[in-house]
Amino acid sequence: MNDVRPPHKISNQWLSSFIKLISQHKIKSLPLLSLPSIFLRASEMDDSVWDYLSSDLTESILSHLPILSIVRAAAVCKIWRSIVASSAFAARVSAAKQPWFFLCGHHNVFLKNNRAFAFDPEANRWIVLSDSSAALFSEDLFAGSNGFLFAASASAFSFRPILRGAWRHARGLRFSRCSPLVGAFNDDGGTSGIPRFIVVGGVKFVGSLVDIEDRLAVEIYNPCLDSWELCPPLPPEFNTRNSSQSLCSALFNRKFFVLGINSSFISSFNLKTRQWSGVQTLRPPGAQSGFLISSNDRLILAGLCNSGAALSFNLWKIDEETMEFSEMAIMPPELLRLLIHGDEDDSRAAAGFSLKCVGLGSLIYVFNEEHHRNYPACVCEIKKLESGECYGDWRRLPSLPVRDGNKFHRVISFCSSVSLHNVLD
Repeated sequence: MNDVRPPHKISNQWLSSFIKLISQHKIKSLPLLSLPSIFLRASEMDDSVWDYLSSDLTESILSHLPILSIVRAAAVCKIWRSIVASSAFAARVSAAKQPWFFLCGHHNVFLKNNRAFAFDPEANRWIVLSDSSAALFSEDLFAGSNGFLFAASASAFSFRPILRGAWRHARGLRFSRCSPLVGAFNDDGGTSGIPRFIVVGGVKFVGSLVDIEDRLAVEIYNPCLDSWELCPPLPPEFNTRNSSQSLCSALFNRKFFVLGINSSFISSFNLKTRQWSGVQTLRPPGAQSGFLISSNDRLILAGLCNSGAALSFNLWKIDEETMEFSEMAIMPPELLRLLIHGDEDDSRAAAGFSLKCVGLGSLIYVFNEEHHRNYPACVCEIKKLESGECYGDWRRLPSLPVRDGNKFHRVISFCSSVSLHNVLD
């Protein structure tokens, strides 16, 4: 990297060069303490050097760092701490950062082997989360959405901000269930900042058998009132396959969309009217599976496709009203081979059936949930050309930091925004 240390008096030229490095994303790829180190080396040259940096400029520079780098930068000096700790800075940075990818591994026999990981796309690194999160995988429901973690059992429902914060225990679900879909949304369009939580589908056990006749009502939790609102259940077309293992969901345009991963049935729950739309089929030619992604101003279908000649992993833009689709991007073949090849003894993985996909904002993650090369994964960033046409920029993720031989029996994954305020507290 070029030398960015300033002269004894910071000139406009030096500041311009420094901002240029940030705009070219060269600062983002540095180790976590590189930027503070740069500034510390500069301050050793002249104690008055900081007199030439306004608080606005310092705030702008810090805001370009990955979230954990910002947290560490707050420990450098009181001025940086006051900037980073301000509610306005935290809100602006949190809104601008890309969502993180969370992957939680559950071990059926030894709970101590449960592990939770988070991937920060701006730092391009995995973070091993605390054991307190991983220990909850024994619950009937463990999921994440829009900045919150959820855990539930037959008698309790708990939630907390992702990464840090105390668990808040709510009344249990009116209808106990296993493996439902869950989401967090603002019932007033986001003006109050107080989220509500929606729980959809799931399976109910009668003894050791699944009750496929009982259509479980949609339940919406209001944290302010500590109460559950009962709403119409999933349409009957989803009856036999209504758990999170067979369904995926996306919150988009004030609707909670539900898609059958293999059945291709799709319906949406209107969060305003509290009613389900009619069930349609969403299956592009050759598609073998599908996952819904809420991607900024568009709804995206991602899935494995078999055109007859070879397997591919495709992204389609979906019209939420007509369910018409148009192809957006295809995963490079070398990345797909990385995900599904390498385990000749695992026919399920080799056929691509163990591929899973989650996403939010402009990022779409694809990974193999089977134990194979440390759960390989890649990400596609949706970008726009000047013409307005979208395309996918694909790249491989670093290897998941799991111990050799630590195979998980179940993998839970989701994408969520991360609040700087919650990380600092």
